[in-house]
Amino acid sequence: MKVSLVQFSPEWENPEVNTRKIDELMGNQIDSDLLIFPELTLTGFTMNSHLFAEEIDGISIQYFIELARKNKINIIAGFIEKYENKLFNTAIHFDRSGLICARYRKIHPYSYAGEDKYYNDSREIVITKVDGKLVGLSICYDLRFPELFRFYAKKNVEIMVNIANWPEARIHHWTHFLKSRAIENLFYMAGCNRIGEDPQNIYTGNSAIYDPMGNNLVTAPDKEGIFTMEFDLEKVKEYRDKFGFIRDIRLI
Repeated sequence: MKVSLVQFSPEWENPEVNTRKIDELMGNQIDSDLLIFPELTLTGFTMNSHLFAEEIDGISIQYFIELARKNKINIIAGFIEKYENKLFNTAIHFDRSGLICARYRKIHPYSYAGEDKYYNDSREIVITKVDGKLVGLSICYDLRFPELFRFYAKKNVEIMVNIANWPEARIHHWTHFLKSRAIENLFYMAGCNRIGEDPQNIYTGNSAIYDPMGNNLVTAPDKEGIFTMEFDLEKVKEYRDKFGFIRDIRLI
C-alpha cells in the first residue's frame, strides 16, 4: 500500500485559499492509495471554532469528497465539525468514491492552548479500512497519551495515522512520539504535520512515517510537498507473531 503525506502551509482561517493551494500542490493525479492531510486542514489550528464549524454536508466536506472522487484515492483530512450543538476537531476518511467511511473526533483537546474551551472532546477510538487494511485515527495532542494507542493495537490496527499542527518549539517531541508509538504497538505510524506560521506558532513540518520496528522511512523537510512511501503490511503480522508484544499487553 502506498501512503502519502500532504505537508503544506495553510493560510490562516481561509478555507477558500487553502483549497486552491491543495489543488496546485496535487497537480496531476497522485500515484498513491491513501492521502493524509494535516489537522484542521483548511483553517489551521484556530480557536474560532464557532466561525468555521460545518455540519457533515458543509463546503469543506464537499471539497474533499470531490477530491477523493476525482483522484480515485482514499483521503484523511481534518475539519471543524458541528454536531448536535457541539463542536469537534475531527478527522474524516473519504474512500476512492468520495464516500465518508469514518469520522474521528479528537479525544484529547489541547488544554495548554485552550482548545478544550472551544472544542468538545470525544471518548471513542475509530478504526477504518483502507483497501481492506485496518487504519486507526488520531489527532495531534493525542500522540502524548500512549494508552490510547494500546487500544488501537489490541484491535489489530496495521497503520496508525496522526494529523497535526505540531509547532517547531516542541518538534523533537513529535519525532520521538511517532517513533515510540510505532515501536510500542508494532504498527506503521504515519504523522502528517503542517509548515508555515499562524498567529501563535511557527511550524516546520517533519511529517514522517515509521515502520513497526521504529525505522524512519521518510521525514519531510521544511517545505511543501507530497511525500510517499510504500508499506509492506505483511511485516506487521510478521513482527507481531515473532515478538508477541501485543498478545502480552494487559490493559489494567
